[in-house]
Amino acid sequence: MINNIKPGNPTESLAADANSLNSLRSAAATQSPESLKGAAKQFEALFLNMMLKSMRDATPQDGMFDSPQTKMFTSMLDQQLSQNMAQRGVGLADMLVRQLSSSLSKPLPADDDGASALPLDIPLANTLSDLDKSRLVQGLANATDDGASSQGKRKGGQQRPAHVEAFQNRLQADAEAASRVTGIPAKFMLAQAALETGWGKKEIRARDGSSAHNLFGIKATGNWTGKTVDATTIEYVNGVAQRKVEKFRAYDSYSEAFQDYAKLLRSNPRYEKVLANAQDAHGFAYGLQRAGYATDPHYAEKLSRIIRQSLSA
Repeated sequence: MINNIKPGNPTESLAADANSLNSLRSAAATQSPESLKGAAKQFEALFLNMMLKSMRDATPQDGMFDSPQTKMFTSMLDQQLSQNMAQRGVGLADMLVRQLSSSLSKPLPADDDGASALPLDIPLANTLSDLDKSRLVQGLANATDDGASSQGKRKGGQQRPAHVEAFQNRLQADAEAASRVTGIPAKFMLAQAALETGWGKKEIRARDGSSAHNLFGIKATGNWTGKTVDATTIEYVNGVAQRKVEKFRAYDSYSEAFQDYAKLLRSNPRYEKVLANAQDAHGFAYGLQRAGYATDPHYAEKLSRIIRQSLSA
């Protein structure tokens, strides 16, 4: 348990630790420049941890090795990573110090000086609206180059991860073409393709490593006469995940995959209600699950979350 803030490096103690917060709160009354410096560093670490958590939530977490325990350790890893990133600095702490320094009479310490307390009575929230947001975004993008990239275009005031932006840009045209045929919004289909392939990282592949371009996990059943690929998949039997080797359809391009997906939904009567509710993310996702598109009991929840959180306009 960490009980004290180390004067040499304020970000070495976790700001989420209750005893550390008590120590910071006790020292807040001094209103010293050291307290301000420590507060800014800790706030920067907390901000980075929130950013990492949002990025984790935006990616599918349904692998065989995913469990509450792995999520807990991943959270601990993200906390440590955010501390390390804050030590290096992304610019947020410096901006906070400049904004708040006018309330202190003593000069501020240099970057390598100590800090020992969190001035909780200084209204940090009131100053955030005045920060240089463009510099903050640029600083966060540079800091996440080490392993958790958050680069991408800003849409609707949100920063999309780079892998989400790249996935959408690569498949947007094909999704829009299928949308004109089915009436399903392009982003709904992109979200389903992201869920089925792990944002393109877990595509179905042939033995030689080439992609089957099967974005929607469609199996080679019924009267399918095209190319096929055998691949290991996870099926849920009575709610229990099981590994199975199944035969999947293979295409020559992603465009063919979208075309076949559109044909499947339009020609199979069990998807009539899905198409009828195609404009509503919740209705679309849960309609697919009720129609038996996938055996995963949480399929609709995962799909709906990707649509809302990762591909919202």
